[in-house]
Amino acid sequence: MLTLHAPWWEFIIRGAVVYLALLILVRLTGKRTVGQFTPFDLLVVVLLSEAVGGSMTAGDESLIGGLIVAVTLLSLNVLIAYIASRNRRLENLLEGQEVLLGRNGRLFENVMKAHRIGRNEIDQVLHANDIDLEDMEYVFLETDGSINVTKRK
Repeated sequence: MLTLHAPWWEFIIRGAVVYLALLILVRLTGKRTVGQFTPFDLLVVVLLSEAVGGSMTAGDESLIGGLIVAVTLLSLNVLIAYIASRNRRLENLLEGQEVLLGRNGRLFENVMKAHRIGRNEIDQVLHANDIDLEDMEYVFLETDGSINVTKRK
């Protein structure tokens, strides 16, 4: 339970490599991966954790090995958030920027397709905000994956 099957530093390297690889992969897949989860998105996240779990511990199931990986992942998360909060370019690279999906009652279909946003999702947001498409001023895909709409004045 407490005996490591690999050197302690290997857990840190493995955890860091997997963390950075997943960070890049999740960022490349777009805002919808980290935003509002569909059942499919949730399934992908759960399976990702299963897929990379063994690669971080090299098959070691010791308590200490798991804790070393957990501390490494949390530390990297805090470090990257700290650096990104002080560097605008890195923040934009990691978190992205909001995207205009429509303006003045007109939706930008090519932009919606590029970000994998369906018309039904826009209709749900419009309905939830009691706004007709003709009365919409702006529709934005936010950096967290949520969709916001504003009504014309």
